[in-house]
Amino acid sequence: MNKNVISLSLFCLSFSAVAQEADLERITVTGDFRQATLDQLSTSASVVGEARLASRQADHIDSMLNIAPNVNFSTGASRGRFIQIRGIGERSQFAEPINPSVSFLVDEFDFSGLAAAGVLFDTQQVEVYRGPQATLFGTGALAGAVKVVSRQPAADPSGYALFRLGNKDTYRIEAAHGDSITENVNYRAAVMQNKSDGFVNNTYLNREDTDNIDESAARLAVNWDVSADSSLAINYRWYDIDNGYDVFSLENNRNTRSDAPGYDTQRTNAVSLKSQTQTYAGDLAVILTHASHDIAYGYDEDWTYPEFHPETYVSVDSYFRDVATSTAEIRFTSSPQAALFSGRTQWLVGAFYKESEEDLLRQYTYLESPFNSTYQPTTKAVYFDTQTQLSEGLSLLAGVRIENYAFDYVDSDGIENAYDSDMTGGKLALNYVQGRHFWYGSISRGYKGAGINPDSRLPTGQRFYDAEFNWNYEVGYKGHVFTPDLTLRAAVFHMDREDTQISDYQIVKREDGSEGFIDIIGNAQIGTNRGIELELGWQATQVWQLQGSLGYLDATFESYTNAKGEQVDKREQAQAPSYTANIFSELWVAPDWVWRVDVDYKDSFRFSDGNALASPSTTLVNSEISWLLDAWTATLWVNNAFDRTYYTRGFSFENDPRQWDGIAESYYQLGDGRQYGITVKYQF
Repeated sequence: MNKNVISLSLFCLSFSAVAQEADLERITVTGDFRQATLDQLSTSASVVGEARLASRQADHIDSMLNIAPNVNFSTGASRGRFIQIRGIGERSQFAEPINPSVSFLVDEFDFSGLAAAGVLFDTQQVEVYRGPQATLFGTGALAGAVKVVSRQPAADPSGYALFRLGNKDTYRIEAAHGDSITENVNYRAAVMQNKSDGFVNNTYLNREDTDNIDESAARLAVNWDVSADSSLAINYRWYDIDNGYDVFSLENNRNTRSDAPGYDTQRTNAVSLKSQTQTYAGDLAVILTHASHDIAYGYDEDWTYPEFHPETYVSVDSYFRDVATSTAEIRFTSSPQAALFSGRTQWLVGAFYKESEEDLLRQYTYLESPFNSTYQPTTKAVYFDTQTQLSEGLSLLAGVRIENYAFDYVDSDGIENAYDSDMTGGKLALNYVQGRHFWYGSISRGYKGAGINPDSRLPTGQRFYDAEFNWNYEVGYKGHVFTPDLTLRAAVFHMDREDTQISDYQIVKREDGSEGFIDIIGNAQIGTNRGIELELGWQATQVWQLQGSLGYLDATFESYTNAKGEQVDKREQAQAPSYTANIFSELWVAPDWVWRVDVDYKDSFRFSDGNALASPSTTLVNSEISWLLDAWTATLWVNNAFDRTYYTRGFSFENDPRQWDGIAESYYQLGDGRQYGITVKYQF
């Protein structure tokens, strides 16, 4: 642990916090079954509010994930849409099927595995839940969950318009408005467009926009109070993401030579309906959603052009997906009158159904014909949750979810497979409250379904992998320490993973001398993830607030036979930095001027379970100064102020035709360089 980490850790322990408010009790979360505040959750969680998101000029969830301790992400695409929590999560996606380890939700929509839809607009807050969340979200939440919460319709008229201008031909236009239509019907509508040329210069095509960002989105929400006891909410979301993907160069810089730059696009239409009815016995909620996604992802595999080396390979790899997902959930929450055991036990019961169809078309230079597959996963679950007041300050939470996970898979290589299994998870937690102090201890169990490796070149023994289970043991504290101006959230956890799913690969040598990848998921017998998460906040003076976070993680797997047939006794898990930290300072230098500084730290971590290539430790500094005048806010901002070079994905293989000598080279996807600009917002 170097001096920089020690200094950063001490600073975090002295001042920090992820919570936007100094008083934890003001932060309401939406991802729990019951409406609760952050200090009432028996789990380690972070909530990033609207003002904090704005201070980072956050366009996408990858812009804010570094705030939360023990959270990481990888790109391998135009955005950092592959999330890891406590070292567990996916790092890329090529062929189906893939089962997410981190649930990703936007309001009522389950977009797990589709986090390109994580663009942020008209956002109230982003919630990050660490550790298994099986009772709440089922098989997609082995590691945790991320939820984006939008602003909801209200009777009082409100809205805003925002314009941002930055270098790299960057601009963002965003607007939202809400009001009442009738006495019982309210609406809120929002639109957004976000564009940037990106940081890549394609020297072959003489273009600076081959790794561009071009994202548009809109939403419409309508809430209807049907009667005094019932309500109906309808939400529609639309996304049009048309991003480029041209990031790798033979020299590991921002100058590429691709003659066929890649793309990362997604078009989504999604609608949800939620009805709530209050009865004497409790509240009945019914939630229905449907979403269709048209996704295209492709890249120039050789990273060059034919004339660069006429005797070597020219290859393009493209994936086209049509994904349709429907969900249905019914949930009944007891009222005080229906509480059990003399009113001491509140209870909740629910059922959940989800079906998807994912049709894949892969067009690849080295395939004799296009590859097609159809993957149809289905989830059926029932769950039960209780909260029992044992004494004045002591309560017991118990939840269980029984889930049937099944899928059918068929592809053009003649591979067919059907899977059907029941899995059980849940949580048991003991909470103690004394004034503004909250302690908890919990045991939770998560799970993740089995799957198939579709590449027909694999032997039968590597074709299938088993389901994974995760036991999480955790103790934590939330509340004030020393003074009312200093708040703390702390958690210590130990996770035991059974049949740990490992993302591995094989490299195959082709006749033309080039190398190709076969992605493989296998199982290690043992996985251990343990660590500490701290979030503190200090209102130092009336005009100066300090926030931040610190995460420590020790994540390893054992007893694994890799794709090469080698025995791995013990190894660090990929995408699992030992230390993550964030510091945030907000200083009002005058009544209408505020200066903010945001610092992210991430320790070194391995990119892959299959090789030792690692990202070096990284410290990024963002800053802004804002001027507030009545309804107007003008902000001068800079992200990555010191223009640090950092990496968001890495590979080790031969891809330079000038050096095909049997020695693997290291290649990296670079994170964004320095970006600066001005943002103007008008609220009405």
